[in-house]
Amino acid sequence: MSLVELLAQADDRGLAASGLACLDRCVPLLGDDDEVLRPLWASLAEEADWQAPLARAREALDTAPAHAREALDAAPAQEDRAVTLAHRMLGAVPVTRTAGPLRAWADACSVAALQIHRELDALDDGARTVAARREGRTEDMSPLVAAELRRQTTILELLAGRGAGGLRQALDVSAEGRRVLRAVVSRRARGRV
Repeated sequence: MSLVELLAQADDRGLAASGLACLDRCVPLLGDDDEVLRPLWASLAEEADWQAPLARAREALDTAPAHAREALDAAPAQEDRAVTLAHRMLGAVPVTRTAGPLRAWADACSVAALQIHRELDALDDGARTVAARREGRTEDMSPLVAAELRRQTTILELLAGRGAGGLRQALDVSAEGRRVLRAVVSRRARGRV
């Protein structure tokens, strides 16, 4: 089943977790705190309101440490675009978790996360757009994009099969992707020095 089909079938919790996981994996572009989105994950597990944790996360990520901002200021165009996409994901998080806004946000996050990985991959991705990847056309995929597509698919499958029980596993999958992206960003920064 393609990523587009999985998103179309996802319930509210699956959509919220899918979008949150995409954003979570891109946190290395926004700041140093890998745990900044943890309260949002907790609110999903507890089925609690996420307005307060969302406000705190936005504030924390909007005031990233100065050294992180300086590194981004010296970034090449691909990283500038990647950072812009990550900020858009954060800015677009729906304040209330209702189906319509969540579906639009999760879909946009999926596209943005794949595009971010495409921008930061050292190898060229064979597709002209990430839409082809989301629809299941996977020939000539670059490694970073392929791994991100697998993570997005895995998270939606985990949540479809296990509901709230799949959240912990989804968080683990997302954390692994965040470590990978942090390593990519760090490697690129070392290459500029």
